[in-house]
Amino acid sequence: MELNNYNVFEIISTNSLWSVKIATIMIACNLISIGIGRYAIKVRGLGPSIPVLGLEGLGLPELLATTSLGHIIGAGTIIGLKSIGYLY
Repeated sequence: MELNNYNVFEIISTNSLWSVKIATIMIACNLISIGIGRYAIKVRGLGPSIPVLGLEGLGLPELLATTSLGHIIGAGTIIGLKSIGYLY
């Protein structure tokens, strides 16, 4: 079975995949998710802490969980804004 490369390249978008607008949306979604997760996570501080941030009770597991959720929310936001034509 031979793959038609022309059809595969038609699927790939020719516009920019990353921009300052997209980065700003992703950062905002992650910061909102960290802020919500800081108060919503009931059992905190079981893993290693992050002394750089200076936040009590927000350790590495909580940071990974909240930023994972932030990326999911950010990806959905970006896809939604692209589908309505706000982002190009």
